Amino acid sequence: MKVYRNIESFKPNANIVATIGTFDGVHTGHHVIISRVKQLSLELHGESVIITFSPHPQLVLHPEEKNISILSTDEEKITLLEQHGIDHLIIIPFTKEFAAISYLDFIKGVLIDKLHVKKLVIGYDHHFGNNREGELKHLVDYGKQYHFEVEDIPAQKVDDITVSSTKIRKALMEGDMQAANKFLGYQYFFKGKVVKGEGIGRTLGFPTANIEINHPIKLLPAHGVYAVLVDYKGGNYKGMMDIGMRPTFGGIRPVIEVNIFNFDENIYYESLTITVVERFRSDIKFPDVELLKEQLLKDKINAERILNK
Repeated sequence: MKVYRNIESFKPNANIVATIGTFDGVHTGHHVIISRVKQLSLELHGESVIITFSPHPQLVLHPEEKNISILSTDEEKITLLEQHGIDHLIIIPFTKEFAAISYLDFIKGVLIDKLHVKKLVIGYDHHFGNNREGELKHLVDYGKQYHFEVEDIPAQKVDDITVSSTKIRKALMEGDMQAANKFLGYQYFFKGKVVKGEGIGRTLGFPTANIEINHPIKLLPAHGVYAVLVDYKGGNYKGMMDIGMRPTFGGIRPVIEVNIFNFDENIYYESLTITVVERFRSDIKFPDVELLKEQLLKDKINAERILNK
């Protein structure tokens, strides 16, 4: 998959089949759209193109909002989309100037003049252009004028629930990894750097890697204790993770601590990828350290049981 950081650097060939969207999380609903784009491009002996935006449009349109979060960073989105065999990914810088473009100028300037699109596949609720005024009927009408076809994909459901990035965020914020991972179609993950902590975990017999996430608005699951998988330099390890305030020790800010099983290396300032499998208890305050140690032993057994399934 070739990646372009602006649309000007893309040189279209014949029979372009494209789709447009933020693709935050690249979830199961997106998978259906992407698969259809790929299928149509093969049928037409053309090329498949995904157009997305960076940063997330909400950051530009509503900078005053303090609780905006994303499911996937640009790097993660590229990794996830690459797995689907798409030919081209165009990441358009999303600015206030770009947001002000009318839907007609977007159709003419982007879809026709820049992409030479032959077929366009969109999700059921797709809107575009200034104030999101553009919708399916506009694409269909101008498609007839400019000789491209439009296909809309209905909402996708998992267990009779319509999949959306909003519902995945809600599941993560509730610590419901089973629902979040089912909607995503893969297990949620994040990347971070190991930083120095206070060394409390080691004194308890459970040394932890303190994680500083790579992106400030990457959504983390709810506070609690989780079974996780850890990728370090291509090696895969099992572990357990606590996200919370360390209430037993009077913590005043949330921290991410990962105990990697059967692992004893100095990894300060190294990068890890944490895959979040399941949450099995909340973050609670213990009356004393000995009770916490006992619980950590139980936590490890629980995490290993989950990861060995």
